[in-house]
Amino acid sequence: MSPALHGKADIGKPRCTWAGEDALYRQYHDTEWGVPLHDDRALFEFLILEGAQAGLSWITILRKRENYRAAFDGFDAAHIAAYGANKIESLLRDAGIVRNRLKVAAAVINAQKFLDVQDEFGSFDSFIWRFVDGKPKQNRWRSPAEIPASTPESDAMSKELKRRGFKFVGSTICYAHMQATGMVNDHTMDCFRYRELQ
Repeated sequence: MSPALHGKADIGKPRCTWAGEDALYRQYHDTEWGVPLHDDRALFEFLILEGAQAGLSWITILRKRENYRAAFDGFDAAHIAAYGANKIESLLRDAGIVRNRLKVAAAVINAQKFLDVQDEFGSFDSFIWRFVDGKPKQNRWRSPAEIPASTPESDAMSKELKRRGFKFVGSTICYAHMQATGMVNDHTMDCFRYRELQ
């Protein structure tokens, strides 16, 4: 964790209000959220974590992220796609992750479908970024209240992922994925990261 997150350099820096006072949340906000991602492994990680987050707070998932990386073989989709019943049962006994049978099973299914997309498009990146025409959408939100939970783009993404057999990919989850991976810049205009990511 950056020392700046604990020192004076951190005081008074304008941020999106959701970043709050939690150092882990602030680090995530300051260094990851909204940064355009084009790495398939990282895109897959966010797809699984966003699905795991459904019904929970994102900070809960962030605090379990390292446990997820260990439990799910560094989010190697080929490894996860091959998980059998014994591996799923062992994951359901792992207190370091969200022990929800549907979500764990969905991670395996999504890994299989992810590999199918890679085979078809050459990369998941080239497939998923089509929903924003290959470049980040620059929004201009003045307050968090203006930020939508879903958009026509996330609706389209959700519909297509579901058609392909992905699980836990509703439009709200898809929009959270778009925000996290920089497909949209949803930092509020008063946030220091807004201009940095334009």
